[in-house]
Amino acid sequence: MATEKPILYNAWISSCSHRVRIALNLKGVDYEYKSVNPRTDPDYEKINPIKYIPALVDGDIVVSDSLAISLYLEDKYPEHPLLPKDLKRKALNLQVMSRSKSLVVSCSQK
Repeated sequence: MATEKPILYNAWISSCSHRVRIALNLKGVDYEYKSVNPRTDPDYEKINPIKYIPALVDGDIVVSDSLAISLYLEDKYPEHPLLPKDLKRKALNLQVMSRSKSLVVSCSQK
């Protein structure tokens, strides 16, 4: 039985979308690319009511937020890991990812 490709709803201008596309490509995941404008696309609101981009639809699972999507991909597709196996290095990577994401959010809300 063939499984459906995950669908990435994103915008080319979004740095968060860039991060997810990079993760998908590094992991070698075949996915469908859907460009959306969350402000004007009423169908996108049905997929992601908060209208943030990106959002990944994988079967009946919808994941939004680039960090959450990256961690989901890391667990679902363990081949070609994005994070180191060493717990200390992995924790440091997650701290940097979390901090850089919070800087992006705080800058974009000014």
